[in-house]
Amino acid sequence: MRATWIFAAILSSMAAVVSGAEKPLLIPADKIYTAPDAQPLLNGSVLVRGGRVVGVADQHARLAIPKGTQTSDCRGVVVAGFQNSHVHFMEPVWNDAAHADARGLSNSLDAMLTKYGYTTVFDTGSDQANTVALRERLRKDVRGPRVLTVGLPLYPVDGLPIYIADMPADVLARMHQPKSADEARANVRANLANGADGTKLFLHTSHDGKTPRFMTLDVIRAAVEETHAQGKLVLAHPTSLEAVRAAIVGGVDVLVHTTLGEKDPWDAAVVAQLIQHHVSVIPTFKLWVYELRKQDVPPPVIDKLVAATLEELRAFHTAGGQVLFGTDVGYMHDYDPTDEYMFMQKAGMTPAQILASLTTAPAARWKESERRGRVVPGADADLVVLGGDPAEDVKNFSNVRCVFRAGTLIYDSKEPR
Repeated sequence: MRATWIFAAILSSMAAVVSGAEKPLLIPADKIYTAPDAQPLLNGSVLVRGGRVVGVADQHARLAIPKGTQTSDCRGVVVAGFQNSHVHFMEPVWNDAAHADARGLSNSLDAMLTKYGYTTVFDTGSDQANTVALRERLRKDVRGPRVLTVGLPLYPVDGLPIYIADMPADVLARMHQPKSADEARANVRANLANGADGTKLFLHTSHDGKTPRFMTLDVIRAAVEETHAQGKLVLAHPTSLEAVRAAIVGGVDVLVHTTLGEKDPWDAAVVAQLIQHHVSVIPTFKLWVYELRKQDVPPPVIDKLVAATLEELRAFHTAGGQVLFGTDVGYMHDYDPTDEYMFMQKAGMTPAQILASLTTAPAARWKESERRGRVVPGADADLVVLGGDPAEDVKNFSNVRCVFRAGTLIYDSKEPR
């Protein structure tokens, strides 16, 4: 009964946010990281009203607290809400999202995303109609993060990857495999018209695990031009160094993986071109371990292959490349992102740089810096309260106590689900 009451209270609070009628909320904090590169404010507080941050103060400053302000009992290290820039809504729990039980969907979102601090996620390929339906439910009666999606990806001709062969036949039949630039443009227009927030290209695939299929450069360029004309980003699954180079020439904005097991590593010239062309990278290190273990690859070989990808990212971010955090969760069934944070640290990223990949970097990449990524007055009150300081241990990025979206509590680790 208690869990049912809590869920109802949260939905009621979410409805209040939509109407703008909720009371001001004060969130006390041991530390507040207003931005990844800022010194933390100690023993401070964050004041929220109307879904926005309206005040931030440390122990030496005073906030004007409106009458009737509620005080959260969730205290810890406060940071801006996290964005996971590579997720998928492919598992059976998301089926028929338009009609599925609201509490069941909310609990599934908790398990995969919300409990790890994600207030925004970018779906990089799924059944578009179903994911758009899930997004609509999140605006009405489901608790969870903001969802952006590319909808249905574009693949090379006869290039649907072998690892998606078990998806429903009706979904596979709708996957785009453009044969020409005009067809690619039409596919992009259809996706965006049906609610997509960007375009995903698979540049190098294999339908049988042996035979490579490559997207042609004219198709890449046409998809990029059409997407950019509508003010959206193009994300690409590269697989190989050859495809990384095609992404650069074709004008892609984000690589959703590093490359694994490539005989030719990312040399200085490739890294320089990625940065020159403002290509962001989502490393997804944990995915490589996950996939290689499924294939019974010996641990020493896994370590060697993953170490090579760590060096790719080390070279990229050391040279000033923009790194976005993402895990491929939803395709990968292990939801816990802790290993990803540890791999990023092994690749030479500091806790502040990892925090940037979760907050200010995606806000900048999606042109949302005025409202997202920092804990400052005027920003959306998408906030995470951590149980420890990531600057002391990167595993604390996963030590989430509470999550607020638009100032509304959507996850509390103390409450049963």
